[in-house]
Amino acid sequence: MNTQLAGTGALLRLALRRDRVMAPVWILVVAMLVLSLPGSLESVYGTAAERERLLATMTANGSLRALYGPVFGDSIGALTAWRGGVFAGLLAGVMSLVIVVRHTREEEESGRQELLSAAMVGRRAPLTAALLAALTANAAAALLVTAGLAGRGAAGALALGLGIGATGMLFAALAAIAAQLTESARLAKGLTGAFIGAAFVLRAAGDAGAPDGGSALTWISPLGWLEHVRAFAAERWWVLALFAAASAAQLAAAYALAARRDVGMSFLPARPGPARGRLGSAGALAWRLQRGALLGWSLGFLAAGVVFGGMTDGATELVGDNARTREIIERMGGQAGQAGQGVLADAFLATMAGMLAMVAALYIVSAVLRLSAEESGQRAEPLLANAVGRLRWAGGHLAVAFGGSALILLLAGLGLGIGHGEDIGGAVAATLGQLPAVWVIGALAALLHGAVPRFAVAAWAVAGAALALGWVGPALNLPQAVLDLSPFAHLPKLPGGQDPSWAPFVALTALAAALLAAALTALRRRDLAA
Repeated sequence: MNTQLAGTGALLRLALRRDRVMAPVWILVVAMLVLSLPGSLESVYGTAAERERLLATMTANGSLRALYGPVFGDSIGALTAWRGGVFAGLLAGVMSLVIVVRHTREEEESGRQELLSAAMVGRRAPLTAALLAALTANAAAALLVTAGLAGRGAAGALALGLGIGATGMLFAALAAIAAQLTESARLAKGLTGAFIGAAFVLRAAGDAGAPDGGSALTWISPLGWLEHVRAFAAERWWVLALFAAASAAQLAAAYALAARRDVGMSFLPARPGPARGRLGSAGALAWRLQRGALLGWSLGFLAAGVVFGGMTDGATELVGDNARTREIIERMGGQAGQAGQGVLADAFLATMAGMLAMVAALYIVSAVLRLSAEESGQRAEPLLANAVGRLRWAGGHLAVAFGGSALILLLAGLGLGIGHGEDIGGAVAATLGQLPAVWVIGALAALLHGAVPRFAVAAWAVAGAALALGWVGPALNLPQAVLDLSPFAHLPKLPGGQDPSWAPFVALTALAAALLAAALTALRRRDLAA
């Protein structure tokens, strides 16, 4: 056996055991994003005429192509690949970067990898085990997608499943390189996430300008390659070779870099400290640690708002007189039972505001859980050994998390208003109106960290469930009792002609405050995590 790979099997089993909850959740989210679509698409575009109209509208509408990509066929399978393929590939990429970084750079950052390397563990074993764990997750997601869509056409189902899995593995290889270059897991995730975001932007820009997806910008992006597999529409199997070649090149680079550095070291070391200025409080430290992430989220939400606002007129044109699509959008936007093109536009804006708020819940969870990262990384203990109390330490991070969520929703609202070109104040009110629900999810994350830090990661499941209920629930016509499990379901949907009551805003804000108080009380009473 190659001594460079000694211990790979044991490390893989350890990785799979550690991911026994997280990985299945990610796999199901990726697969269900695709598998939930055929039924709803069939109810919306049940006739050939409706599907032909959709193809004609998408060909003429660049803003919608930027979001979803071009349509290459008029079958339900082809529409499923169009509607969910890129987003499933995007989620597979995020899943892969989380798995690879968790079992490489995070292990080194915590010091566990150094202990493991003292045993019979080869130099390449940790990286190989992490990549095999990512391969297992992506293969499982691809298998579920293929099996679930096989009834629509075996070849198309296999092409889409392989495309999604290959996209995940390409970004897994990219994360492996980032883990060698950077000194911290946070920077490795940020660098890989930036590349994933750039891939989406390149694909969107290319598709917006080329109805057939033939733009050079689309071909630069791996997400554009996923489109050009053309599942259920005269599949292009040779495109999968691009994924294989790019992944192989990146893996070779990752292994070459890994062989040239010591455990815990990196090629891009972090700065030893600020060149100027000083940190006068725990809040200032929290701000310095989180300001980069907040800047990235802020720019992303502003840009997303502009894009979604500009899509409003095109979306209402796409819906036209399709009663089922109108019903879904109006249900998501809180305008059900009303009529008129202006009402549909308001419903679409309200839907986009709600979706941006649900994504903002992911930001607040990540910002709150920075407390867990500081504690488990043993950086909190030296800080708290000085004249800094736990409440001041936690309060700094919570202030950035809750204030930051308000900032990104404000910018999202500005973007929606600017993109739509009408009523900027109403768009801002629509996004900020969802803030109490975002705060409830952030407060739940704080409570999990304060009371049961071992299970703080479950906050991601809470945010993911709220996102899934808001995104898929109305399309599947789920019972209102199920939709009400999300805090977002209890807030009025703005803009619109309705006169919203202040009661749900006050109730959810009070609930968030109560959860935060319970979280800080629990944090004061427990020991720091070892």
